[in-house]
Amino acid sequence: MKKIIFTGGGTGGHIMPNLAIIDNIKDKYKIEYIGSIDGMEKDIVSKILPYHSITTCKLKRSLSISNLLIPFKLIKGTIEAKKILKQQKPDLVFSKGGYVSVPVVLACKSLKIPVVSHESDYTLGLANKFTSKFSKAVCTSFEDTAKSLKNGVYTGSPIRNEILQGNANNIKKTLNFKNNLPNLLIIGGSLGSQNINNIIKNNAKEISKKFNIIHIAGKNNEIKSDIENYNVINFASNIQDYYATSDIVITRGGSNVLFELLALKKPMIIIPLEKGSRGDQVLNANIFEQSGFAKKLLENAIENNSKLLLKTLEEVYNNRQKYVNNMSKKECNGNKNIINQIEKYLK
Repeated sequence: MKKIIFTGGGTGGHIMPNLAIIDNIKDKYKIEYIGSIDGMEKDIVSKILPYHSITTCKLKRSLSISNLLIPFKLIKGTIEAKKILKQQKPDLVFSKGGYVSVPVVLACKSLKIPVVSHESDYTLGLANKFTSKFSKAVCTSFEDTAKSLKNGVYTGSPIRNEILQGNANNIKKTLNFKNNLPNLLIIGGSLGSQNINNIIKNNAKEISKKFNIIHIAGKNNEIKSDIENYNVINFASNIQDYYATSDIVITRGGSNVLFELLALKKPMIIIPLEKGSRGDQVLNANIFEQSGFAKKLLENAIENNSKLLLKTLEEVYNNRQKYVNNMSKKECNGNKNIINQIEKYLK
């Protein structure tokens, strides 16, 4: 049985797509994982797969003395990854990006181990910009991204099987709903979003008159409210059930959640992260809006117009069938196509 090592981490956006692919091939190949010593991926992956830790280095976009340590940590991480790869002898490495992937892919280059990678965003992240040069194929969620790369292959986005199997009854019996209102889900990404939390909290009274609110605020983000049908959850391990409960969704512009909602045909409003980012979420949101899948709103516009969010929510909900029809024309589950690329280079 051939062995594949997966790598990628830092956020759920790098981990969950890997798990989507792993779930589809775990009975056919030996699967192991290389991640960081103390990252989110260790908590999630080490419970279900053989897990190997290496030293990692994250570039901070602001001026930081820690950036001076990057070359040394990168060398150390590459040596550690090389040692693991020599011991485990994988036939292929699949990289989802994130800073943990760089030393692993560099070690693969040295050991002549083939690499297949995946980029979820419209433009390549910093790690994938570097590692794409050493990949046999760079699978992409957006068609234009693949066209911009010599080794780009448009595959679509990895979608976890359980995302498509949500049960709304698991949620409805635990939360407070007004039966005559549609359900609005707010999700700010795997770590939550303080800005979106503040926007929703400030608008909750008016929104709750038109929608039942399910607000996944993120770990350690406490929001207190006496509004009857404003439900705040800090973390959801069963996100598929919350998706199934929702009639409309407010989300950040992270591509994995966007493509999950696209697969489920959920009308959405995207409030992309702008400050402190490379602009990928804004680009993702632009493409989804241009394709007729979603409505984009910027934080500043909401802050400058107190009625804009509710007005946009009502507009999208009232025209929800138009969005569903547009989404129904798009095949976005890339699991099969990505596995085809993996198996192509395994041979």
